[in-house]
Amino acid sequence: MLLKYLFIITLIILFVPPVRRFVFYLLVGRQLIKQQKQQTAGRGGRREGDIRVDNRSPKESSSRYKGGDYVDYEEVK
Repeated sequence: MLLKYLFIITLIILFVPPVRRFVFYLLVGRQLIKQQKQQTAGRGGRREGDIRVDNRSPKESSSRYKGGDYVDYEEVK
């Protein structure tokens, strides 16, 4: 009797998309949303692709460093 009910519940979960989405949300969805919120908070709230420029005061620019090395790159298609 119990096996019959388990089989019916399994079939419903497998073949009814709204039920499947709800079960997925119960098992994984809440944890996934929590992790995404933690990641966005860890990045300082900036979106991907944003550019941040730190301006230096004139006192700091008097160092011996006058530039960098040229780095070859290869274009990947």
